Amino acid sequence: MATTAGDRILTLDTVRGVAVMGILLLNIIAFAMPSPAYFNPAAYGGDTGVDLAVYLVNFILFDGKMRGLFSFLFGASLLLVIERAEAKGESPARVHYARMVWLLVFGLLHCWLIWWGDILNHYALIGMIAFLFRKARVKTLVTVGVILLVVHLGIAALIPFTAAVAEAMPAERGMAEAAVALERGFGKPSATWLAEQVAIYRGSWWQIAVHRFAEARFLPFAGLFQFGSETLAYMLFGMAGLKSGMLTGSWDRRRYRNWLLTGFGIGIPAYALLAVFILSRDFSLVAVTTGVWFAVVPFRPLMIMAWASLIILLMRPGGALTTRIAAAGRMAFTNYLATSLICSTLFYGYGLGWYGELSRAEVYLVVFAIWALMLIWSKPWLERFAYGPLEWLWRSLARGKLQSMAGGALPRSVANVTQ
Repeated sequence: MATTAGDRILTLDTVRGVAVMGILLLNIIAFAMPSPAYFNPAAYGGDTGVDLAVYLVNFILFDGKMRGLFSFLFGASLLLVIERAEAKGESPARVHYARMVWLLVFGLLHCWLIWWGDILNHYALIGMIAFLFRKARVKTLVTVGVILLVVHLGIAALIPFTAAVAEAMPAERGMAEAAVALERGFGKPSATWLAEQVAIYRGSWWQIAVHRFAEARFLPFAGLFQFGSETLAYMLFGMAGLKSGMLTGSWDRRRYRNWLLTGFGIGIPAYALLAVFILSRDFSLVAVTTGVWFAVVPFRPLMIMAWASLIILLMRPGGALTTRIAAAGRMAFTNYLATSLICSTLFYGYGLGWYGELSRAEVYLVVFAIWALMLIWSKPWLERFAYGPLEWLWRSLARGKLQSMAGGALPRSVANVTQ
């Protein structure tokens, strides 16, 4: 039976901690290299030897799964806040939408001033919609989530379809422009364009900010169309996971093991086959976009469930590593934005200027160092203070008054999984 730590649920914090660390496995490429390298190692950063191995491990095990896991946890957490507001006699709508509005502000500032790959603004906008499902039953949440994923599959199909048409009929009206745009997102753009990107991000903060705003000023709204249905689906799954007890550690271990074996047993071979297909086509634009599209349903949700189950099975309440990961999860907002500040300083021209310098494998030395920092500093901070610094600021702004930072001793009671 699951128990709680004060007003904390250890399983939620632990899974969130793994997710916020895991997201950096993919985001690091977007910090360190031109954007098409994120999906296509042949675009930049290396696609042979250890660099290729790193790409394949990420594609099969982590790409999209960590973001999805984080979305699960966001949905569960927002429902938890709503339920606790209701229990205190507060207006759940006022509490929820105040949090989402301020999260949107943080996200837009992050996107436009620090890093274009921000996800907080997207979560804030989708979170406003997720509120409407707060009273839905588990079955309804799962059913609507599945429908939304099918919708997303149809939307995502436009990308490989456009790539295929552009390749087959390059002279058709608008196809040349579409092909160039897709190459700069998923393919192998020209060396001239890549050199321009490297030069921009090795420039001053102002130079980068002007370029980023020109390129990303409408990105938060475009993301609603491109990823909105998928993100909402995962938030609804997270709300179902909270209501069903899956994310609180209330299921018996056999049930978690069954999801682990099913999710990885189907998902890993499927992703491996997609990787073989992409490799066999030499990372062509059509192959990469098809691989990204085909992985959305049903393989990614199964992999996310498997990851959540694995983390819950492996966590050891009271153990040193679990405690530190859970602390990082409690401070996920602070750790996420701190990661952007660290990485932009390391890679951009106003910092160390490493942009475009490191190979795909070499950038993971940075990832491991940041993971170590998260695990080292989160626990002692929470032993002294009640919230992470940005969690405190967010809470204070949303509630309209400064919140107390006192009472930082880590809770001793913990969530557990039924034996």
